[in-house]
Amino acid sequence: MHGFGHFVRSFLDRLYIFSGIIAALFLIAILSLIVIQMLARWTGEVFSGAPDYAGYCMAAASFFAFAHALNRGAHIRVSIVLNAVGPKMKRLLEIWCFAIATSLGWYFTYYASKATYWSWKFNDISQGQDATALWIPQMSMVLGSTIFAIALTDHLIHVLISGDHRIESDIVEQSHGE
Repeated sequence: MHGFGHFVRSFLDRLYIFSGIIAALFLIAILSLIVIQMLARWTGEVFSGAPDYAGYCMAAASFFAFAHALNRGAHIRVSIVLNAVGPKMKRLLEIWCFAIATSLGWYFTYYASKATYWSWKFNDISQGQDATALWIPQMSMVLGSTIFAIALTDHLIHVLISGDHRIESDIVEQSHGE
């Protein structure tokens, strides 16, 4: 059983890192779209739909970054209360917080999947110049929110079993929010 647990832990950690890499690639895509749009304007050409594509990439970058950011301690966490209470109360509060967050994560994932399915079913297209089938950019929301819900579930189970979460404290990233 120890080997299987190690395999699952390794798989999940790689999934979260991979999700962060995908988010970074979408940020690079946004930069590329901006540069291409600038070049098109300078040459008198028109790149129709570039702002729409950049918006899709921004949404994709955000959703794919959620799980990676959670594990790196980049999400805003109010730890004043957690630091002021004893270890038993801290554990209960963390279980409560992760249980609510996990429930909301899966709730959002369910409805994002449902909305994406109906966009696909009705062949819904964007109102912009790009006329993109909406289910395509919506899939990044579904995949990113699913990975995030898995990460929240992972942390909830870890708190229930070991009494502590697995969120790394990244002082560099935290200092930007203070």
